[in-house]
Amino acid sequence: MAEQQNGCSPSDCAGCAHADSCGSKPQDFRKPANASSHIRKVIAVVSGKGGVGKSMVTASLARMMKEQGFSVGIMDADITGPSIPKMYGIHEKARGTEDAILPCEAKDGTKIMSINLLLENESDPVIWRGPVIAGVVTQFWTDVIWGDLDYLFVDMPPGTGDVPLTVFQSLPVDGVVIVSSPQDLVKMIVKKAYGMAKQMNIPVLGIVENYSYLVCPDCGKEIAVFGESHIDEAAKELKVPVLGKMPIDAGLAQAVEQERFYEVSNEYLAEAANKI
Repeated sequence: MAEQQNGCSPSDCAGCAHADSCGSKPQDFRKPANASSHIRKVIAVVSGKGGVGKSMVTASLARMMKEQGFSVGIMDADITGPSIPKMYGIHEKARGTEDAILPCEAKDGTKIMSINLLLENESDPVIWRGPVIAGVVTQFWTDVIWGDLDYLFVDMPPGTGDVPLTVFQSLPVDGVVIVSSPQDLVKMIVKKAYGMAKQMNIPVLGIVENYSYLVCPDCGKEIAVFGESHIDEAAKELKVPVLGKMPIDAGLAQAVEQERFYEVSNEYLAEAANKI
């Protein structure tokens, strides 16, 4: 799979029946963006497993770049578990033209596209097979008029299945941020996400650890609710930086519940924003 996408050396092609036709050139699977979209950087936020707060990190990074004056969009590629629109308090439906879709816009100006903006009822389950879901994600790139954006953040579904593969092959992803948590199995999970990105030749910008600790409201002590962190050793082994350690923050959780993430300023990810 990786060889087909990234090309092969002349020695690899020796004796291959298709050597004359492929010309030892990398095969490009990327799809053209909508003609009315001009996006400078595409950043994918991934995780090796679910429940680590990937959407929270995606929205936080988008907010930090928005605060710095950049134009920002979020593609909610987690088709079966979309959460980005609700975080921003968006419940209306996306509008369309004859040949394109217009993303919804949050109160801070962030452009958002999600399957929830297309469903008749946002609470309806999406019971589709992988290829159909992957096709919808591709359409979020080719058929959505994103306009002029400095950054498009892609909130990926967990794992290394159809949708992450589609995003990595179809979109010009400039970098990946991996989200994890402090549990003991973190090294294995991070390695899976890192390994997929490397096989697809996508730069890994670094790792963000969520649920790192809880600050006691009485004494201020940091409590490792989910156990001792293993993120630093995992990052050292993979030779990537740790871009931030997010605690369990009631303020962030409250902003999500109250659907006003457009007001959030997540200082824990300042280093991640600088890296991006």
